[in-house]
Amino acid sequence: MSLQDDVMTAMKAAMRDKNQTALAALRAIKSEILLAQTETGSKEELSKDQEIKILSKLVKQRKDSANIYTEQNREDLAEPELAQAEVISQFLPAQLSETEIEKFVAETITKVGAEGMKDMGKVMGIVNQQLAGKADGKTISTIVRSKLI
Repeated sequence: MSLQDDVMTAMKAAMRDKNQTALAALRAIKSEILLAQTETGSKEELSKDQEIKILSKLVKQRKDSANIYTEQNREDLAEPELAQAEVISQFLPAQLSETEIEKFVAETITKVGAEGMKDMGKVMGIVNQQLAGKADGKTISTIVRSKLI
C-alpha cells in the first residue's frame, strides 16, 4: 500500500473521529505529495526516498514552529504543532537511538578514513544517505562533529 493510500485511510478515520489535529497534519501530507507529483509533471507514484524526504521535512517544520512558539511562551500554539508532528511521524520509518547513530557514524568514519573536520562533508554525505528518514540531520551533524574533533 502506498503512502498516499495510507494517508487517505488515516484521513477517513480522523474525519470519523472528528480529530482536527490529525486531519490537518494528514491534509498537509496529502498536499505535499500532490505538489511533488505535479512538480515532476506526472501522476506517477513517488519513490520511497521522496516520500521519506517529504515526511521528514513536514515533521521538521512542525518541530521548528513549536520551538519558536515555546520560546515566545505560546504553549497554546506549540502543542498543536507537536501533535501534528507526532501524527506525521507515524508514517516515517522507526527512528534510531543516539547510540545506534553513534555506532554507525564511527563505522563510517573508519571506513572513509576521516581524520578531522575537513572530512566532515564526506562523512555527512554517506551517513545522511544511509540513515535517511531514520535519524534527524541535526542529531547526525552533532554526533559527526563530536567524533571528528
